[in-house]
Amino acid sequence: MQPQYQMGYDRAITVFSPDGRLYQVEYAREAVKRGTTAVGIKAKDGIVLIVDKRVSSKLLEASSIEKIFKIDEHIGVASSGLVGDARALVDRARVECQINRVSYDEPIEVEALSKKLCDHMQSLTQYGGIRPYGTALLIAGVSDGECRLFETDPSGTLLEYKATGIGIGRPAAMKVFEEEYNPEAVIKDVILLGLKALHSATEGKFDQDQVEIGVIGKENPVFRKMSREEVASFVEQFKP
Repeated sequence: MQPQYQMGYDRAITVFSPDGRLYQVEYAREAVKRGTTAVGIKAKDGIVLIVDKRVSSKLLEASSIEKIFKIDEHIGVASSGLVGDARALVDRARVECQINRVSYDEPIEVEALSKKLCDHMQSLTQYGGIRPYGTALLIAGVSDGECRLFETDPSGTLLEYKATGIGIGRPAAMKVFEEEYNPEAVIKDVILLGLKALHSATEGKFDQDQVEIGVIGKENPVFRKMSREEVASFVEQFKP
């Protein structure tokens, strides 16, 4: 049962409660915590994004579940939370990338794009009649030869990480990263570390059909999603 004073502060408008909390933003964060696990890891020679697609039915086509998106040639995104909200943010991010290319004749910096998205997400916490986005994003890319990995949340907060996770398995994944992350590791090694984190987060319940991997190299900064065969080869190598 909610305290009586709280009842008026968690309805359709986002306003501060007497104890300084924004309940609508907290509820949006809960939506992210219920989402599937996604992890991002920086390597010495690139960045890797790995997501758990969690196929909930034998009748479902696994290829129709999209949790990793290519935003621009040099930027990719992994999402957790409400898929529709993530898709709306991805569309906005793609437009921002094209605006930058048209206006300045150069690709947008990863940090600049991340801040633009977070500014938009934060603006939805200020007005009535609209709810915050119920999704978090991992934004990975290469700018000026430097690998960047950012995490957003529904409040519009932006943080940069060497390795991080979002979704229901975040605590388990972060424990693995804090114990075993090595900044000198190469892409192949961090993929195996990411799979270990995902294995820990999902209690070992995953196979190549439930895992999606996106990668971008430092020398050739073009983001791509790995084929099913490539993913299968890494899953087979993985020994928990």
